[in-house]
Amino acid sequence: MPANLDRWEKKQIRQVVEKARKDNGIPRTAQQSIPFDRMFQDGICRVRDGYYTKTIQFQDINYQLAQQEDRAAIFEEWCSFLNFFDSSVRFELSFVNMCTASDAFEKTVRIPFQQDGFDSVRSEYSSMLKKQLAQGNNGLTKTKYLTFGIEAETMRQAKPKLEHVETDLLNNFKRLGVSARVLNGRDRLHLMHDMFHMGDDDKFHFDWKWLVSSGLSVKDFIAPTSFAFNGSRTFQMGKMYGAMSYLSITASDLSDRVLADFLDMDSSQIVTIHVQSVDQTKAIKTVKRTITELDRSKIEEQKKAVRSGYDMDIIPSDLATYGKDAKALLKELQSQNERMFLITFLIMNTGSTEQELENNVFQASSIAQKHNCNLRRLDFQQEQGLMSSLPLAQNQIEIQRGLTTSSTAIFVPFTTQELFQDGKEALYYGLNALSNNLIMVDRKKLKNPNGLILGTPGSGKSFSAKREIANAFLVTDDDVIICDPEAEYTALVQKFNGQVIELGPSSNQFINPMDINANYSEEDNPIALKADFIISLCELIAGGKEGLQPIEKTVIDRCVRQIYQEYFKDPQPENMPILEDLYDALLAQEEKEARRVATALEIYVKGSLSQFNRRTNVDITNRLVSYNIKGLGKQMKKIGMLAVQDQVWGRVTANRNAGKATRYYMDEFHLLLKEEQTAAYSVEIWKRFRKWGGIPTGITQNVKDLLSSREVENIFENSDFIYMLNQASGDRAILSKQLNISPHQLSYVTHSGEGEGLLFYGNVILPFVDHFPKDLELYRYLTTKLSEVTALSGGGV
Repeated sequence: MPANLDRWEKKQIRQVVEKARKDNGIPRTAQQSIPFDRMFQDGICRVRDGYYTKTIQFQDINYQLAQQEDRAAIFEEWCSFLNFFDSSVRFELSFVNMCTASDAFEKTVRIPFQQDGFDSVRSEYSSMLKKQLAQGNNGLTKTKYLTFGIEAETMRQAKPKLEHVETDLLNNFKRLGVSARVLNGRDRLHLMHDMFHMGDDDKFHFDWKWLVSSGLSVKDFIAPTSFAFNGSRTFQMGKMYGAMSYLSITASDLSDRVLADFLDMDSSQIVTIHVQSVDQTKAIKTVKRTITELDRSKIEEQKKAVRSGYDMDIIPSDLATYGKDAKALLKELQSQNERMFLITFLIMNTGSTEQELENNVFQASSIAQKHNCNLRRLDFQQEQGLMSSLPLAQNQIEIQRGLTTSSTAIFVPFTTQELFQDGKEALYYGLNALSNNLIMVDRKKLKNPNGLILGTPGSGKSFSAKREIANAFLVTDDDVIICDPEAEYTALVQKFNGQVIELGPSSNQFINPMDINANYSEEDNPIALKADFIISLCELIAGGKEGLQPIEKTVIDRCVRQIYQEYFKDPQPENMPILEDLYDALLAQEEKEARRVATALEIYVKGSLSQFNRRTNVDITNRLVSYNIKGLGKQMKKIGMLAVQDQVWGRVTANRNAGKATRYYMDEFHLLLKEEQTAAYSVEIWKRFRKWGGIPTGITQNVKDLLSSREVENIFENSDFIYMLNQASGDRAILSKQLNISPHQLSYVTHSGEGEGLLFYGNVILPFVDHFPKDLELYRYLTTKLSEVTALSGGGV
C-alpha cells in the first residue's frame, strides 16, 4: 500500500479489498440472484456481457377446437415458425399461470351504480357475475411469451439485429393468425415482478425517473422479500413455496395435448421451454458419426457371433432399432424440412404450503406419466431452475433433449382462446364450456358489431337477447330499440321504465312513417334517402309482383321532394308530413300512374287500414323503446315492420350527432326477410349502421331464410358476432358450410341444452354455457317459458 496515503484512504482500500475477497460469486441478496445486467426502456435486456434479449407476448388461437385440416395447417405453420430460428438465435417459450387476487377480478365485473333507480338490479346482476366467476378459474390469469436472444459485442450492434428478428417473428405470428406485441422495458420488469410475487399482493410501482433520484436499480423494484434455497428439492420465494422440475421426454411418440394438459392445471405455475437450434451441418455430422459408431458396434457383435458359432445376423434388438432410427433421422435432416433442436422443458409448481406444493407437483407428475414421460425434480438446482424460468432466454440447466422440428412442434403453444375483456362496456354471455371461465366481451370492439342470435324454439334465443338488452341497459349509455312481433319484451321494457309502443287497429299509439330529421342522411340532402324509403313503402303497398314502374317511382320521388321542401321551411312537429300529404300530392299530378299509386294508398289514408296516417304521438326518445307489432294484421305487419325500421334509422342518425350508440333488436328476424322490400332494407341496415354507431341484432330460428338470396347472405358476411344455440339438423349442414366450422364444433349445437351453444366473436369461436340463475328477480322479466310467465304473473309480475 503506498506510503503517501492518509489513514482514512488506507481504511477505504482495506474495506474494498476485504469486500472483493468475500465476493466469491455467491449472491447474498435477492437482487443479486436475478441474472441480468441491465434493462433498457425499449425492452432490450443485457443479460450478460455480449448477450441481449427481447420478449414478445402472444395470444391464443383455437387449435384444440379447430377442424382436423385446420389443425394440420396450424401445426405445419408452427413448424415453419420454429425453422425460422437458426443457431445464432436462442429462444424461450414461457407460459405463466398466475392467481390474481379475487377482489381484483370481482372489481372488473362489478357494475358501477348510476343513481337512476336501477342500482338494486345492478347490485343483483353484479352478484350473479361474481357467482359465475367463482365457477371457473378466471382468478387464474394465463399469459404466453416468447423471449429471443442474440450474441453481440455492444448494444449498438445488438439493437438492429434484435429488431430484424422481432419483425420476422411478428410476421410469423401474423401468418398463424396470432396477435402479438413486443414488451417494453417496464412491461418486462412488471412480468418478472409478478413472477417473483406470486404468493403475495405486492403491487408493481415503478418509473424510470425514480432510478437516478433514489440510487436504486431496477432489480430493487422487482425482487421478492427473500429467496430461500434451503432444501435440495424445494425453495421459498417470499411466502410462497416452489419446486422446479424438468420433463424427461422418454416417449417414442408424443401427443399434441402434452403442453395443453400442463397448462390446464388450476394452480399458479410457470412452464418454460428453452429451445436452441443446432447448426444444420453440425447436426448432420453428429448423426452420421452416431451411425458410424452404431455400425462399428454392429460389426463387433457380428464378429462375436461368428466366434461363438451363432448366426451373424442375430444382433441385439436395441442396436438394430437405434441404427434404423438414426438412418431415418439422417434422411429427415437431409431431404425434408426438418432441423435439429436442443430443448429443456422446465415446470415450476407452487403452493401456499408445502403440502399444497407437493399436491401440485404430484398432479404435474401424473400428467407427465399419462404421456409416457417423467417429471423429475431438479435436485440441488432449484435456484438455477427458477432463474431459468424468467423470460430472459438464459438457460442455466444443462439438461437437454435433441428433437427434430416436428417433434419440437408437438408442444403446440395454442389451445383455446378465452374471451374475457375487462372494459367498462363488456357484457356477460355465459361461461366458456371448455375452461368454465366467464365470457365478457364488448361488441363495439369488433370491426363489425352486427350480430345474429340463432336457435331452435326453446333453445333460449329470446332469453339471450333479453339478457344482453338488460346488461347493456345497466352497463352502457346506449339506446336500445326492439322490434317485437310476439309481445315478449313488454315486461322487461316496463321494468326499466321504457316505452312500449303498441301498434294495431285498436291502439291509440301511432308512429309516422313520414318522420324525418335533419341528420337523416350522411349527405347534405336527407330528402333523397327518405324518398328512397317512401318508394320502398309504396312498392310494398302498390307494387304487386312486378314492383313499381319507373314512371311511378319518378312521380313518387317528385311528390316527396315537394312535401319535404315545404316542411323544412318551418320544421315544427305539427308540420311533419303524413301519408295523406303524399296521397294529396300524388292526386295533384297529371300522370295516370300517380293516380294508380294514390288509389293503392287510399285504404291506408282514408280506409280501414289508416293506422299509419297519424303523426307520432309516443315517446320515441326514451332510452329503451319496444315496438310491439303483434296486433298488426297480415297486411299491416309488412308496413309496420318497414315503418319501425325507418324509425330506428331516424334514431340512429339523431344519436350519431350526440355520440351515442343505438342497439336494435329484431326478433323473428325471418319475417323481415320474407318480403323483398323489408329484406332489402334489413340488408341496408347491416351495411350502413356501423358507420352511424348502430348495433343491429337479428334473432331467428330460420337459418334458411337468412341465406335465401345472395343479397340477404350479406347479413351473414357482415356479422362478426353470432350467438348460436341448438340448431335443427338441416340448419347445421348449412351453417357448417357457411361458417366453416368443424364437426366437433357442431357438436355444441347438436341436441344441446337450453342456453348452450357456440359464440362467434370476430375470428374466435367458443363453446359456451349460460345457466342463468332462476332465483334472481331479473330472471322473472327475462324468461319466456309459458309456465314460468304464468306463475310469475300470478305472483304480481
